[in-house]
Amino acid sequence: MLSPDLLHNPAFPRSNAYDPGFVLDGNMGPHPLWLAEWLLEALEQDPDALGPEARVLDLGSGMATSSVFWARETGAHVYAADLWTSVDDAWRRIEQAGQATRVTPIKAEAHALPFAQGFFDAVVSVDSYTYYGADLLYLFYLARFLRPGGRVAIAIPCLVADLEDGRVPAHLLAPQENGAVFWEPECISFRTPAWWRSVFEGCPGVEDVRVDTMPEGWRHWRDYERAAEAAGKNPFPSVAETLDRDQGRTLGFVRILARRTTRSAVNLYDPDLAGKVLRR
Repeated sequence: MLSPDLLHNPAFPRSNAYDPGFVLDGNMGPHPLWLAEWLLEALEQDPDALGPEARVLDLGSGMATSSVFWARETGAHVYAADLWTSVDDAWRRIEQAGQATRVTPIKAEAHALPFAQGFFDAVVSVDSYTYYGADLLYLFYLARFLRPGGRVAIAIPCLVADLEDGRVPAHLLAPQENGAVFWEPECISFRTPAWWRSVFEGCPGVEDVRVDTMPEGWRHWRDYERAAEAAGKNPFPSVAETLDRDQGRTLGFVRILARRTTRSAVNLYDPDLAGKVLRR
């Protein structure tokens, strides 16, 4: 059994109540509960944002760790939507966490979500939006699943500032002692808070956009990597060494929140969209 102090972090008191074994057994990236708790802090500033009986889409939910958190901490009904993981494995974890009546695992691709327009009170996402949301049109599509006034809340790794001359810093490209290199081609989707703000403020489907970064985000990320490595629970090579090299000069976490407007949105990923337009 893992020590309850393994993931203890004073910055995230709610997350400290969760079993480290449960968190690390579902490890797929930076600590999902720390990121979810950071989002919840912002959402709770508005009492109408997310309450008991709300319907919440946890997009890119992985092994449903964050989905269990949203259900337990808010009383919401959570749909744990993910493409890369097994719904059977997610369901087993949901049952073990005692949230079978509040969390429903769904196998879904982010561009083909099987839900009705306006179905959700909130869409939340931790550590996954980078992989599909950097498409400038995606937010137009996602907003359609929110009721008017519904919230979208995202927490993801980011670049804390633009790369100088567009060049990736050498320390992000250098191999660590474990042989792993942090910066992979997919990291091109890492963007700055200013870039994300421009995307959200440029989408007519949302308003009341708020963007900020996590204080000491790189340090929290590094500490989680080290804990997972010490417990033998990291499915990927640890990147703690690179994060130590970086010291927050390049990498961190961005938090993005917005509210859906009353404007309706077209499903831009509908394969029959052209036919529907022609039939009008």
